[in-house]
Amino acid sequence: MKRILVTNDDGFESPGLHALVEALRPLGHVTVVAPTLEKSACGHSLTLTRPLRFIEIDDDFFKLDDGTPTDCVYLSKYALFDEERQPDLVVSGINKGANMGEDITYSGTASAAMEAVLQGIPGIAISQVCRSRCQNIDELGFELAKEAAYTICKKILEEGFPLGERRFLNVNVPPIQPKDCKGYKITKAGYRLYGNDAQLHRNPRGEEYYWLGLHPLEWVPDERELCDFEAIKADCVSITPVQLDLTSYEDIDRLRAWL
Repeated sequence: MKRILVTNDDGFESPGLHALVEALRPLGHVTVVAPTLEKSACGHSLTLTRPLRFIEIDDDFFKLDDGTPTDCVYLSKYALFDEERQPDLVVSGINKGANMGEDITYSGTASAAMEAVLQGIPGIAISQVCRSRCQNIDELGFELAKEAAYTICKKILEEGFPLGERRFLNVNVPPIQPKDCKGYKITKAGYRLYGNDAQLHRNPRGEEYYWLGLHPLEWVPDERELCDFEAIKADCVSITPVQLDLTSYEDIDRLRAWL
């Protein structure tokens, strides 16, 4: 039986996590290790300054108190699996909200998949895009995301992972029902536009504090190749291959000449 490790960055109680488990159980034995608390936008961070422990919630379902998604994958590989019986696949999600463009670098969801491929395990991150920050995920649900997760993971487990070493799949699902989906598109990560949504407030003692908000999903279109933002706009599931090698190869010769 295939072994699937599931995690997320929204915490162990997230409806998206439980929807993902439900979708993947027909494909193999599912083990869940998720953060105790929400860890959105924590990036590819490991916990090095305090101890971590697994707390069993149910059979093969653990929360890691108080770990990051990266911690969940890293520790699970060595604490819950032995050398001869490692996970065949790590799936992170279903995240509540998009992880497209440069947001991949912030994403705890994507970072769990990053850690998986660093550890030699195929990894997928899957996120449910919302139309706006006000869209109720309970009304939208995760039906299309569940369908996409099942379809992609089934193909991987039956045919093998389609990418090379230290590469993972970043999947984003449009905010529609399955009947309205226009298909699957292989995309590049888009060029995300950012602004300032740091909101200044005062507490009852008059002390200032800032609360970081969310930026609207805006991007620079690229006519040469379809990006993840454009695929979602067209009501398609976006599948982006992501590599961990961040080297800007086209700048190596320029930098040598500059030096």
